[in-house]
Amino acid sequence: MTNIPAITVTGASGRMGQMLIHAISANPATRLIGAIERKGHDWIGRDVGTCMGAAPFGVIVTDDPLEAFAQSQAVIDFTAPAATVEFAALAAQARAVHVIGTTGLEPAHHAKLDLAAHHAVIIQAGNMSLGVNLLTRLTQKVAAALDADWDIEIIEAHHNRKVDAPSGTALMLGEAAAAGRGITLADHRESGRDGITGARTRGDIGFSAIRGGDIVGEHDVLFAAAGERIVLRHIATDRNIFARGALKAALWGQNQKPGRYDMMDVLGL
Repeated sequence: MTNIPAITVTGASGRMGQMLIHAISANPATRLIGAIERKGHDWIGRDVGTCMGAAPFGVIVTDDPLEAFAQSQAVIDFTAPAATVEFAALAAQARAVHVIGTTGLEPAHHAKLDLAAHHAVIIQAGNMSLGVNLLTRLTQKVAAALDADWDIEIIEAHHNRKVDAPSGTALMLGEAAAAGRGITLADHRESGRDGITGARTRGDIGFSAIRGGDIVGEHDVLFAAAGERIVLRHIATDRNIFARGALKAALWGQNQKPGRYDMMDVLGL
């Protein structure tokens, strides 16, 4: 019997899924126990290593998450909001730590995650990297130091296959800026300007999304006032930073009580 945490990866065939599987297999502090894909996927019933063009890992891809979660101490999930909510309920039944990197979550999804967190540890963040979480904290501090004469704009860029905008990271930065100012983002968010929009509303937090090529992730937080600007920036060049952060979260969560956490908690920020 080993005390090394067993981890299941959902969305195994995706780019993040495959990266997570490689990271877990290469980390002596973790072991891969399960790989989940949607019903009808052509990886179902095959060894996940073989599916990825590598040596067999001894883990068969399945569309039955409950069976895999029952053997797991942690589930790492970078899928879609509806799937993540379903996985959260099953992970809670199994009392497995649920690490969520899924973006595009809406208030109704968060409400269901809150319910699951009564029974298990849920660690959810729009971005798992150390650098981005430091940027988030800096954004909150700078926003708190500047008044509404400083306009705030969040500019994010990602690859051309990303399906949601603004990115989860951009929204996380927006929430941090709003918290720094003591306002709610929902009441002061400005997205997707087009045409004759009129002058910018004082105190609003603006978002711009760029999609193109294979951009991993770039986020700028612009504070602009008359005669000067401050720009906080994070550039990701390798998706492995997200996999490393997710593994760190899965291990950290083993010693926590049921509840909702984020990467700030994991990193002690």
